[in-house]
Amino acid sequence: MTAPPKNTPCTAPDAPTTPMPPTPTAPDTGTTPPSGLATPAAAGAPSVPAATHAPATPEAVRTDAVPTDALAAATALHSPVLAWFDQHARDLPWRRPEAGAWGVMVSEFMLQQTPVSRVLPVYEQWMARWPRPADLAAEAPGEAVRAWGRLGYPRRALRLHGAAVAITERHGGDVPTQHAQLLALPGIGEYTAAAVASFAYGQRHPVLDTNVRRVLARAVTGVQYPPNATTAAERKLARALLPDDAATAARWAAASMELGALVCTAKNENCARCPVTDRCAWRLAGKPEHAGPARRGQTYAGTDRQVRGKLLAVLREAPGAVPQHVLDRVWHEPVQRARALDGLVADGLVEPLPHGMYRLPLT
Repeated sequence: MTAPPKNTPCTAPDAPTTPMPPTPTAPDTGTTPPSGLATPAAAGAPSVPAATHAPATPEAVRTDAVPTDALAAATALHSPVLAWFDQHARDLPWRRPEAGAWGVMVSEFMLQQTPVSRVLPVYEQWMARWPRPADLAAEAPGEAVRAWGRLGYPRRALRLHGAAVAITERHGGDVPTQHAQLLALPGIGEYTAAAVASFAYGQRHPVLDTNVRRVLARAVTGVQYPPNATTAAERKLARALLPDDAATAARWAAASMELGALVCTAKNENCARCPVTDRCAWRLAGKPEHAGPARRGQTYAGTDRQVRGKLLAVLREAPGAVPQHVLDRVWHEPVQRARALDGLVADGLVEPLPHGMYRLPLT
């Protein structure tokens, strides 16, 4: 991959990688914007579930607890972080001009809770097969599930297919430019709408993924980790820290996200490489340990998620419907296996047929 242009803007650690925002231009229907970025010109080419909301905890970022002078000082983070981003931003396919807004949207769905290294090959195959929303919308939803492969959380594939159908029917096949229109698409939540509006169209929105939240928690409020779920206070702080200029705000969102993905990571942060280490509130306070609820890693082995994945793998590989007895071979425990299969059917990921047959959904 070649290095990104210097005036170019970004995803979980190997984090959801977000595309680099462009210098905004008037939207049109082209697909190749200038300066190597996804821009409003790519309206025809374009989470994940929305961010989960929960009450603030003692670890919550509280803007009313951050003095005005501290907020003012926090805006001094912009220049060093943006300069660092110009030098160190990763060159990724969804950041390139040919990706367009559709490529940005696809990447945002895929990168939620999934490392960049796993997303890259699936993204390339997906965009080669479905370069525009209408191309995906014309296929059965089961084909989206099949192409999703082993990225995990396969309901994202159904949601992305649903969004493609809505874009085709409501917006003439062009990913809408307005934040409210993006938020109205099926499967698009607060985070994804803000990310697409910012990174594809250069608009001014707070984009709060886990990496940005961690950077702001440490650099501005002096705590090791943000709350487990995004709070209203974090959103207020993120809005307060946005640069006034839309293009700069979009680059700031991408740059702070990249900083969290590459340097200010959840574990083994590299403060020596951080461009704001000299003004990071958490480091200056001596890096106090996390004082909130215990942070638990996700388990996989032996869970219903693992069984669901094994069942879907059989169905993805099959050219047609699969009989029950073939699915029964994937897991030894019949009660858990039946529960996992029932869950897949309930989620719309598997379609039951007469005579104990199953297939990926056609409608």
